[in-house]
Amino acid sequence: MPILLFLIDTSASMNQRTDLGTSYLDIAKGAVELFLKLRARDPASRGDRYMLVTYDEPPYCIKAGWKENHATFMNELKNLQASGLTTLGQALRSSFDLLNLNRLISGIDNYGQGRNPFFLEPSILITITDGNKLTSTASVQEELHLPLNSPLPGSELTKEPFRWDQRLFALVLRLPGVASSEPEQLGSVPTDESAITQMCEVTGGRSYCVRTQRMLNQCLESLVQKVQSGVVINFEKAGPDPLPVGEDGLMDPCRPSNSFASQPWHSCHKLIYVRPNSKTGVPVGHWPIPESFWPEQNLPSLPPRTSHPVVRFSCVDCEPMVIDKLPFDKYELEPSPLTQYILERKSPHTCWQVFVTSSGKYNELGYPFGYLKASTTLTCVNLFVMPYNYPVLLPLLDDLFKVHKLKPNMKWRQAFDSYLKTLPPYYLIPLKKALRMMGAPNLISDNLDCGLSYSVISYLKKLSQQVVLVKTNKPKSFALRSAFPYSLV
Repeated sequence: MPILLFLIDTSASMNQRTDLGTSYLDIAKGAVELFLKLRARDPASRGDRYMLVTYDEPPYCIKAGWKENHATFMNELKNLQASGLTTLGQALRSSFDLLNLNRLISGIDNYGQGRNPFFLEPSILITITDGNKLTSTASVQEELHLPLNSPLPGSELTKEPFRWDQRLFALVLRLPGVASSEPEQLGSVPTDESAITQMCEVTGGRSYCVRTQRMLNQCLESLVQKVQSGVVINFEKAGPDPLPVGEDGLMDPCRPSNSFASQPWHSCHKLIYVRPNSKTGVPVGHWPIPESFWPEQNLPSLPPRTSHPVVRFSCVDCEPMVIDKLPFDKYELEPSPLTQYILERKSPHTCWQVFVTSSGKYNELGYPFGYLKASTTLTCVNLFVMPYNYPVLLPLLDDLFKVHKLKPNMKWRQAFDSYLKTLPPYYLIPLKKALRMMGAPNLISDNLDCGLSYSVISYLKKLSQQVVLVKTNKPKSFALRSAFPYSLV
């Protein structure tokens, strides 16, 4: 169920008028209404949830949150007035905190236990602003700063205020106050040069510099297409470039390779699409993307994670591995310089392994947890997520079924035990479940240990209870007010 949060600039400068006599705030309201009409064309929009936030001081900035229905959203939108300061940083922080309110209760972020792409709450934040200087009661600011301290319990577990399934897009209104005699330029809408642009790009979104009503309509059509179920990942190259490929798709060692020159495909910050199951309507998956640390029983607290995992890919061509009945997860990558480069190599029968640095106990790069591979039709690139260190596991399982007929000898058991020692503890439960599906339910002990210390487990439970308390009871004591000074519900 996508969440669409509209963050509307209600600073006094939004009262400025265009050459048609319409105020910027009226244009913003009209843009939201048009977006809703365009989005309604898609049958999937029936599950959308809409939220409305303004630049007012918290908690008054939240006009429609988790509890308000669509009628309230539309009424609040209609009644918006422009009279305050351009407090974009605080408004963005309030918006992200609002979106993140339920995540600790649902356990969607799965802290310390691997990141599950199929546990997601896809959210699009669309801010509509005039891009004027950022102001506060004390000064005018050149740069965008979000308040570091969040009132939300557990916010310290993620370094950034946003999560990997939340993207920010900005419509920056630059419509002239006087009619222009110059012909309107056609083509794609450029990004804006204001402070919000960098923040958009960091989340996996973008800004639009809107100079005419036609451009605004074009942007809204584009934004409707951005409502996709997916999560943002940082793909980074590890090691040298691959050997160049000739026109026939074969390796050509005679062609020069720019192994040391930085290329756009070396580092891409893009979405992987997480498609809902056709029968249930919700995404289904089996394997996590590993954490960038090894969980230890004596770890007193969890290291804060980045919003977007850094997935390293090795450009060594490998054979794509799969075996009968062992589940794997497959995610299509959003088009990027990386997907273009892989597709141009025309090698649909080889793959590049992927890693998360520091995910393993004995290996700095970690062990492979999957691979990138072009589709056989060379139309897209997919990320296959497998069991951790799958190049060791899959031959073992193949032998178990084909050679040992589910009656392994001592040598096989020793090799399997050695493999389990390379496995982050949070992989044991999904692996046991997969083995049960394959018909080998007793290979892993029932006494499973998730790898987290008692203090970490207790802390996560306490945070969840704190959020429940804030949601169900308005803060009644000074202690609660100081922990959560304004209500987000």
